[in-house]
Amino acid sequence: MAQVRQGQVPETATEMSGFWGCSRGTRSAMNSGGMASNHLASSTVQKTPSGISGFDQITGGGLPAGRSTLVCGGPGSGKTIFAVEFLVRGAALGEPGVFVTFEESVSDLSRNVASLGFDLARLQEQKLLAVDYVHLDPAEIEEAGGYSLDGLFVRLEHAIDAVGAKRVAIDTLEVLFSTLKDDSVVRAETHRLFRFLKARGVTAVVTAEAGSGSLTRQGLEEYVSDCVVTLGQSVLDQSATRYLRIVKYRGSSHGTNEYPFLIDDTGFSVVPATSLQLDYQVSDERVSSGIPSLDVMLGGSGFYRTSTVLVSGSAGSGKSTLAALLANATCERGERCMLFAFEESPSQIVRNMRSIGLDLKKWQERGLLQLRATRPSLYGLEMHLVSMHKAISEFKPNAVILDPISSFMSAGTAYQIKAMLVRLFDWLKTQQITGLVTCLTTPLNREETDVGISSLIDTWIEVRDLEVAGERNRALYLLKSRGMSHSNQVRELIISTAGVSLADVYSGADGVLIGSAKAAESRRRAREERESAADVARSERLLELKRETLEAQIAALRAEYAAHEEEVQRRLRSSRDAADATRSDREILSQQRTEAGTRASSNGGRA
Repeated sequence: MAQVRQGQVPETATEMSGFWGCSRGTRSAMNSGGMASNHLASSTVQKTPSGISGFDQITGGGLPAGRSTLVCGGPGSGKTIFAVEFLVRGAALGEPGVFVTFEESVSDLSRNVASLGFDLARLQEQKLLAVDYVHLDPAEIEEAGGYSLDGLFVRLEHAIDAVGAKRVAIDTLEVLFSTLKDDSVVRAETHRLFRFLKARGVTAVVTAEAGSGSLTRQGLEEYVSDCVVTLGQSVLDQSATRYLRIVKYRGSSHGTNEYPFLIDDTGFSVVPATSLQLDYQVSDERVSSGIPSLDVMLGGSGFYRTSTVLVSGSAGSGKSTLAALLANATCERGERCMLFAFEESPSQIVRNMRSIGLDLKKWQERGLLQLRATRPSLYGLEMHLVSMHKAISEFKPNAVILDPISSFMSAGTAYQIKAMLVRLFDWLKTQQITGLVTCLTTPLNREETDVGISSLIDTWIEVRDLEVAGERNRALYLLKSRGMSHSNQVRELIISTAGVSLADVYSGADGVLIGSAKAAESRRRAREERESAADVARSERLLELKRETLEAQIAALRAEYAAHEEEVQRRLRSSRDAADATRSDREILSQQRTEAGTRASSNGGRA
């Protein structure tokens, strides 16, 4: 076997295989006690941002700076991708890194992570990354004498100094000790490796394979690491979900739950959903529902911004139409809207909405509307949550629509769906995003959803199909709307090529009347109104006739009275004239008699 002097950097993989098996001999000065004295522990744990979406939130800032983090998991769990992204994101932050791989060549590694958008070759050219592939074939290694990792330390030191590395990733530890049978040597060298990394002051990520009865195969790395992250995946009803858990983090509080994560074309995305608290801010601002008459029912101004709206109803009742109207109204305000569809493709949604006069295509072209369609069975529930979280974070919409959430029943239980939606709703509220979800309900259970989220909803709109007189028509109910006065009246939901509107309904002997029954009732009421108006007009004419007759009779009586009065006055005048004449005659006659007596007296005296 080829021998390499201690301190010499091997040039070939063959030399490297001998390099690992060399005698321990004299240790490097860096491994002396003086080395440890140069690394002073801080009273507060300093953290290095990992750059991995969502991970820094659940760790309170990232990985422990200047310390080692163990990332362990089974095959395909994402250990290598985690390590690579940690270095790539660090390079973007101006922190060069070193990646030591024992399983993949540099070219294979570069090709594999290129699908995630990571250009390792460019980073190497910019001296922001050094990648060192060490080929270790157990068939080429013969255990002889003491085993030492001094060669690895020299190689690491050289790479760290070459690029001024602040970050180091080693993938994976098991390969180093795969041929060793002495557990004490494995434990000792593992300790030395972690001490070396800590002494150099680099923030390190070391990957390890999961063990059967412990976190790792050796069962040691988790004890000497300052931070331990486990990656895994579970399969439920043929749907796989990846999850991440922070097992320990020395000197720092951290989230302890299992957090779902997604590996897609941009790398890792972790949703710290279960760590959310009810401390979000609310808004008094209102946003239109897209239907003016519905806004009137909601106190005249529509929904509260950042509220969560549920539109429930049976199949074909118009739930998706109401959701599309909110999307259209959001885009008309110049705001962004994202619609997650689980039963229709984006092109089908655009085509269907054209039938009611909505042109969603123009909003897509302007970048204000994004339609994303997936089948619920594509992922597990947690993966759906991660995928939506990532898409929303990138697009930054003002409104988010899920149509319909009842489709998730094929991907999990009602309890699991509710737990996922609780985390999604809370996160949307913290981001000041208005949310609307649709849900399919049955006639036997209209005022409760299968997933049991009605208590989480701020505004609940129910659309029902009512069968009256052989017709099925839509009726809209506003079951609740927190924080505002709202109508308790039932309205008929009319969907036509002219758009969507709400109309008043009629109540008859058989209940609420809509559709043709409403039209028939309207005609009957109009006929009754016309007949009533005719009766009133006829009564008014009769009354007028009676009034005119009465006035004529009164006029006749007045004329008769006037004639009688005139006759009476004439008679009275005649009587007065006769009396006056009689009195005058008597006065004349009396005067004549007086005068005659006077003359008689005068004549008798003369005689």
